[in-house]
Amino acid sequence: MQPRSTRWLIGGAVAVTAALTLSACGSGFGGSGSDSTNGKLTSSNKPLTVMIGSSGDAETAAVKSAVSDWSSSSGTKASVIAASDLNQQLSQGFAAKKPADVFYLGTDALAGYASNGSLLAYGDQLSNKSDFYPSLVKSFTYNNKFYCAPKDFSTLQLIINTDMWKAVGLTDSDLPTTWDQLEAVSKKLTTPAHAGLGIGGEYARIGAFMTQAGGNLMNDDSTKATANSDANVQALTQVKKMLNDGTLKYAKDLGAGWGGEAFGKGLAAMTIEGNWITGAMTADFPKIAYKVVELPKGPAGKGTLQFSNCWGIAADSPNQAAALKLVEKLTSKSDQLAFSKAFGPMPSIKSAASQWKSDNPELVPFLTAADYAKGVPTAKGASDVVTDLNSKLETLKTGDPKAILDATQTNLEALLK
Repeated sequence: MQPRSTRWLIGGAVAVTAALTLSACGSGFGGSGSDSTNGKLTSSNKPLTVMIGSSGDAETAAVKSAVSDWSSSSGTKASVIAASDLNQQLSQGFAAKKPADVFYLGTDALAGYASNGSLLAYGDQLSNKSDFYPSLVKSFTYNNKFYCAPKDFSTLQLIINTDMWKAVGLTDSDLPTTWDQLEAVSKKLTTPAHAGLGIGGEYARIGAFMTQAGGNLMNDDSTKATANSDANVQALTQVKKMLNDGTLKYAKDLGAGWGGEAFGKGLAAMTIEGNWITGAMTADFPKIAYKVVELPKGPAGKGTLQFSNCWGIAADSPNQAAALKLVEKLTSKSDQLAFSKAFGPMPSIKSAASQWKSDNPELVPFLTAADYAKGVPTAKGASDVVTDLNSKLETLKTGDPKAILDATQTNLEALLK
C-alpha cells in the first residue's frame, strides 16, 4: 500500500499517515475535558476509540492486535479505526465534541491542536517518561509541556536493489559516501527500464540533501526560518542537477505513488525512504532483494531527516485515565518491538534499542542516523508552508532553487510574527 507523501507526520507509520493541516487544527475546537496541567484525569466506564492513519494492512493489524490484548487484560473496551482521511476525521470529531480518545498525531500538528485546547498534556504522567529519546520528547513539547508519548520514529536512508547493483558490476566498495559518488552510481544504474535513483519529489525526502549540506527549513526548535540558506540552495541545486542528468527521477514521473512503490516495482534501482519501507517490501514486493546503507555525506557531512508521531489523547475524552494506561502499553518495549517487526518503525524508547539492533542487523543504519538526524518544522502552520513548497519542488527540474526557497522563507517567517 502506498504511504502518503507526507510521511513525515508519521514516524513509522505514519506519515505516511495523513497530513494534519494546522488550518483545521486552529478552528477553535477547544477541549472541555480535564485540566491538562493539574494532573487530574477523567475516568469512566466508556470504551476507548483509537484512530490511526495507517501505512497499510500490516500496521493496522498490528495496532488492532495490541489494543485488543490490552483491552482483554484491562477490562476496558477499545476499538481501532484506520482513518481514510485522518485530518478530516479528527477535525470532525473535535468539532462535534466527540473526538477519538487516542490518536496518531504528527509533529507538525502538535502546536495547532495544543494551542486551541484540544489535547491533554499527559507526558509528565507517563510511567515510562524517562525511557523516551530526549530528541523525541522535545518534538512533542509545546510551551514547555510534554504533551504526548512518541509512538516510534524513523529516519531516511538509501535503499539499494542488490540484484540491479550487481548486474552493472558494482560491489560494496562502490557504496556511495559522497554526493559525487551517489551521482556516479545512479548514472551507472540508470537504464531505459529504470532510474538509478527514484524518490518522492517532496521536502520529506529532498530535505535529506538539505541536512547533508548543513541546512533545513528551520532551526532545531523551529523558532527561526532558515529555508533560503546557502546550504539549502546548494542542496536543491544538487537535486536539480541529478534530475536534469536523468540519474534521479521523481516517483510520480516513474508512474509510482511513492519511492517505495517505484523501488518495489523495479522502476528505480535505489530510493531514499524510511524504515517503514520494510513493511511494504515484505507485504507487496517480497521477491526484491535489497540493502540499506547510510545516505552519503554532503558538503557538511552526514545528514538525514527524522520523523515521529505521538499518541495524542483528547482533552474531551471521558476516560483519560484508561487512555493513559493504553498508551503506556502501546509504547512498552514488547509492543514497540512487535510493531517494528510488523511494519518497520524503530522503537521510541532507549530500552528497546539493543534488542531492535539484534533483531534487525540489516536495518541498523536507520538507528545509527538518530545521532545526527534533523527533525521537520514544528511551528504552528508549518505543514501548510511545506505543502506549498512541495508544489514548487514538483517543478524543480526547470525551476530556480533560490526563488523556491525565498518563497518558503517568506512563508515561514510569516508564521513566526
